[in-house]
Amino acid sequence: MLLRESLRSLALVVGQAIPFRYREERAIKYPVARGETICGNAVEQPWRQHHVSFLPEFEATGDLPVGSYQATLDEVLARFAVGSRQRHAVGERLVRIYTLVKTTNHLSRFIVFGSFVSATPVPNDVDVFLVMADTFDASQLSGEAAILFDHLAAQAHFGASVFWLRRLGIIGSEDTALEDWQIKRDGARRGIVEIV
Repeated sequence: MLLRESLRSLALVVGQAIPFRYREERAIKYPVARGETICGNAVEQPWRQHHVSFLPEFEATGDLPVGSYQATLDEVLARFAVGSRQRHAVGERLVRIYTLVKTTNHLSRFIVFGSFVSATPVPNDVDVFLVMADTFDASQLSGEAAILFDHLAAQAHFGASVFWLRRLGIIGSEDTALEDWQIKRDGARRGIVEIV
């Protein structure tokens, strides 16, 4: 019940109305969005009945096992935006960022990595890697969306480390590029989450 109320309040912060239904998987209950609206406008995020999320338990290091895991935004929030006020606040930042990126209509892939998707009790920020369509032109953006695609400005404004590339800018395959984001500063590897 507390999780449901937390996620509802999180949704209200960004102006989303999210109808909930619960399902049980591995004894963890989490909400599934049937559809989203932002400020009264429909957002393209169809309900994926066929999507089954598998977010494994943390390893002894506190990280997800090495790999790339797919989950909906609601599943990510249900798993990682709980446990502390800071985690809830960082989850709110993630929702805000995801919402802004989706409004560009050029998002190809949205990857979350770092302390937010780890067992760290109080993550400082959320780390995001975006793969944008080749037709994306950040110079055409204004307002908060423009800030989001300027790394230093995004860190100051959103409290998030946002990295991005157009598909054309990826050397090798997308999957190889995503594997690089599994490498931590100390050279160890960890799991990352792709929001689908």
